[in-house]
Amino acid sequence: MDKKAMYKLTYGLFVLTAGKDGKDSGCIINTAQQVTSEPNRISIAVNKANYTHDLVKESGRFNISTISEAASFDLFKHFGFQSGRDVDKFAGYTECKRSANGLYYVTAGTNSYISAAVEQAVDLGSHTLFIASVEDMEVLSDTASATYEYYQSAIKPKPAQTAQTGKIVWRCTVCGYVYEGEELPADFICPLCKHPASDFEKVIL
Repeated sequence: MDKKAMYKLTYGLFVLTAGKDGKDSGCIINTAQQVTSEPNRISIAVNKANYTHDLVKESGRFNISTISEAASFDLFKHFGFQSGRDVDKFAGYTECKRSANGLYYVTAGTNSYISAAVEQAVDLGSHTLFIASVEDMEVLSDTASATYEYYQSAIKPKPAQTAQTGKIVWRCTVCGYVYEGEELPADFICPLCKHPASDFEKVIL
């Protein structure tokens, strides 16, 4: 079975933002889609390890900012490679505004945002699927949306080439984190982007 077939699915990329009791946070997700048009509903799947997941679950509201091809890798590092439990991601961050629901949306490297209110939450084990009604939305630019494939080919830096040593490591295909060892534990979770072992590839250096 070739697990890389999953990479051929047409994922988008989004900054999910939420807040509660004066605490704001955001994280990168790749699963957001419209599920009904009348009434207008969307669904998002969020890893439970993300602090933003807890804010969505507790507050019942969120924004998603659609990442465009104008985004830099810094956007992914800022919202994807650090936890809102450890840092305030919006402290000193100026490329954002608050929408009518009081939550932040990201204005740089994005082309639209959608505000939504949770109607239903489905426990998926490692993730929660939130089904939500759309409350507001705006187009921010005409730049094309960045797909997961575009991120891999044009935004994520390529790993540096080094002399062959024969050393075996496992590299996260999402963020580039490297796990050193002959075998990667089946339940391993990337400490940077929270993706599972199935998103790692074996690399011989």
